[in-house]
Amino acid sequence: MTQKLYYFDAYMSEFSANVISCDATEKGFAVVLDKTAFFPEGGGQPADTGFINSASVIDVQEVDGVIYHYCSEEFEAGENVGCSIDFDRRFLNMQLHSGEHVFSGYIHQLTGFDNVGFHMGESAVTVDFNGVVTPEVLSRAERLANEAVWNNLEIETIYPSEEELEEYDYRSKKEIDGQVRLVSIEDVDLCACCGTHVRYTGEIGMIKAVSMQNYKNGVRITLHAGARALENYDAINKSIRAAGALLAAKPSEVPAGVEHLLEKLDMQKAVITDLRLKLNAVKCEKIEPGTPYYLEIIAGGDAKEAQKLCDMICEKALVGAVFGESDEGVKYCIASRETDVRPIGEALNRALDGRGGGRAEMVQGSLPCNIEKAKSAWDKITSLPENPQASVPTTPAE
Repeated sequence: MTQKLYYFDAYMSEFSANVISCDATEKGFAVVLDKTAFFPEGGGQPADTGFINSASVIDVQEVDGVIYHYCSEEFEAGENVGCSIDFDRRFLNMQLHSGEHVFSGYIHQLTGFDNVGFHMGESAVTVDFNGVVTPEVLSRAERLANEAVWNNLEIETIYPSEEELEEYDYRSKKEIDGQVRLVSIEDVDLCACCGTHVRYTGEIGMIKAVSMQNYKNGVRITLHAGARALENYDAINKSIRAAGALLAAKPSEVPAGVEHLLEKLDMQKAVITDLRLKLNAVKCEKIEPGTPYYLEIIAGGDAKEAQKLCDMICEKALVGAVFGESDEGVKYCIASRETDVRPIGEALNRALDGRGGGRAEMVQGSLPCNIEKAKSAWDKITSLPENPQASVPTTPAE
């Protein structure tokens, strides 16, 4: 069995070991060492990476008590190798994991809810609780967690016997067989855990809850801690200052500036909509009463505008249609006050592999083509006998 050096010293970044076995796999060469400081993925914490001699260690997994180091090169059994861990990654994981313990400990103290899910991703830590946490409790837990950081509390590891374990009131997400490893932070948290941690809470640096959403019967909270919290703050600060520069506003004035900008945009949209309606009315004046089919092409694929324009066209034409070109192709609206337009829509869809439908008096849909091809299909369909119920072509338009 491999000796787990990371439990003796989580800060160990270099060590030597002997190769027990090395087997080729789809993930690379699976190397088993007689001892290792590489933490294998588990308990929500990702695996360490680094090197064995010059070979990259891309993943570490523990399967049935055996720790496999997946490497880019092959080694001989019995070979003595030098190993180094990406300690920046390891230390960040220690900050994140310890920060999660502190935060979860206070949520448990304040609500009694249990941490039932934990994942340390490449961009954030997520923690799931089996109850609904209020924003007020979230803020209180975050404040208490950071006070624990400022107090620089010691983080201890305890390996109690079975008899001693019965005396401890500790958190655990699952039943544990064999020796239980407890991570203790005085007056803050006591939790069964297999991960690596910093020695003192002051090394966590900062704990920040960045979001909370309802999840199953409780909530999922996203956390940042340590170096990642600083990186996140730096990114947000840069974005806010950049937005402030564009708005000619102080960072604290950015929300009000954006709100004002959106109000102006809404006013401009209303003016543009009014002008487009007036323009469409002018366009409809040229339609001869009794026109069998009339097609109007507009910029964009706004459905409401197309419906209104179709209705205006139908005051003079038997069948009115509006095509609008968008990023996804052509949006169409076809309407009539006197005949069923569904066969025309179905014909367009068949001819151009489109999608859509509707009522007898109006159909809408989209065509994955340009406006020229859509107009060509329309011309072919409407050149058939005047009765819109007549048979329609089933072959694509040229």
